[in-house]
Amino acid sequence: MHRDDTPQTGTAWTLVVPLRPLSRAKSRLAAAAGEELRPRLALAFAQDTVAAALACPLVEGVVVVTDDPLAGAELAALGARVVPDVPAGGLNPALGHGEAVVRAERPRAAVAALNADLPALRPVELARVLGAARVHRRSFLADAAGVGTTLLAASGGTALAPAFGGPSRVRHLRSGAVELALPDVASVRRDVDTGEDLAAALALGVGPHTLRTSAASPT
Repeated sequence: MHRDDTPQTGTAWTLVVPLRPLSRAKSRLAAAAGEELRPRLALAFAQDTVAAALACPLVEGVVVVTDDPLAGAELAALGARVVPDVPAGGLNPALGHGEAVVRAERPRAAVAALNADLPALRPVELARVLGAARVHRRSFLADAAGVGTTLLAASGGTALAPAFGGPSRVRHLRSGAVELALPDVASVRRDVDTGEDLAAALALGVGPHTLRTSAASPT
């Protein structure tokens, strides 16, 4: 039997995905995509992220934390569990709330926070990351720029303790989380905030929602 503080090497993960209301999401993308298309792209990114996550063999469920009714309905239709952003205090409180929802039912659950803007996410690459995370109490994957974080994992009942936003790689390192230095997981690291990021994701190959929506983008 696993103790609460022992990494669980044989269990699947529950992912917590935070999503701001679409009216305010991805503001930096407006310069490249236009204000009208920006919220549609934010939703498409989340749809492709959640769909790929649910297709990963090491994922047993996805909890989306959002107050956006459209996004909530669309992501629930994909199979995610949607919970309201009760703290309404930003990204890290939302992640903490999602983690609390999961751990209230399963205290020793393996939980990982995943960005909602990974439109090129591939299930097999996500499985590599989560497989590597199983042997650590807390671990994380840096974004493509090596500055931020796209995934933070906690197993064996360990607290997630998210510190996302800006230069979060350094904060997660300083908190004691192990950095996962893995090859061939570019799709898990490629978050999208700008037009240049979107072009890089498109080059990797995005999911169908982003592909269809980005066809209307001037980028």
